[in-house]
Amino acid sequence: MTQAIRLQEVDKFYGTFQALHGVDLEVSTGERVVICGPSGSGKSTLIRCINQLEEHDGGRIEVRGVKLGDDLRNLDAVRREAGMVFQHFNLFPHVTVLENCVMPQVLSRGTKRKAAEDTARGYLDRVRILEQADKFPGQLSGGQQQRVVIARALCMEPKIMLFDEPTSALDPEMISEVLDVMVDLAGTAMTMVVVTHEMGFARRVADRVVYMEAGAAVETGTPDQIFGTPRDERTRRFLSKVMAG
Repeated sequence: MTQAIRLQEVDKFYGTFQALHGVDLEVSTGERVVICGPSGSGKSTLIRCINQLEEHDGGRIEVRGVKLGDDLRNLDAVRREAGMVFQHFNLFPHVTVLENCVMPQVLSRGTKRKAAEDTARGYLDRVRILEQADKFPGQLSGGQQQRVVIARALCMEPKIMLFDEPTSALDPEMISEVLDVMVDLAGTAMTMVVVTHEMGFARRVADRVVYMEAGAAVETGTPDQIFGTPRDERTRRFLSKVMAG
């Protein structure tokens, strides 16, 4: 199986603070990897480094064979391949849901408007929100807005989807509708890397789970291994807290 993402000895500093400590991670094409750990463990920093929203300071990152670094052409190529869904929605409030999904295709890829609208409607239907296409983001619930964000990312036809705690800003009753869409997406051949505190989602969907603490990848394994027989005391301590909660 080919490698979609490869991180080797990746370091990240903010001033004198080291946020990532020599992180190694390989994600195969079509694999679903969930990254979990306490707040401040470097999870979001790691996923943001994968598409260079944050520049790494040491080590090597490759996405679909493209090395990330100073070459902006490589950066553009990677961002075309890797869609990203953030904690917060970042939708344009002054245009409709449909237009939020059409504009990136037209502006970034030069897609003809009719084709972009057809693609947008198709993905809005896939995330079960097509009926809201002509509304503005402010007229939607948080869960609905996050589903629009997922549709917008899919409209760019990425090979990889990166999710940075996509349910953390949602009210509890809205979390399941977003997770259901992600579970559906996981049933396809899409490569997914998901930072989340939703352990039920990790158990159900992940091929592998990575536990991070203090900027390091402490333990990696299958969901059965990580949740059933974690090897590292730090993993056991974290899971005892989150599973009890």
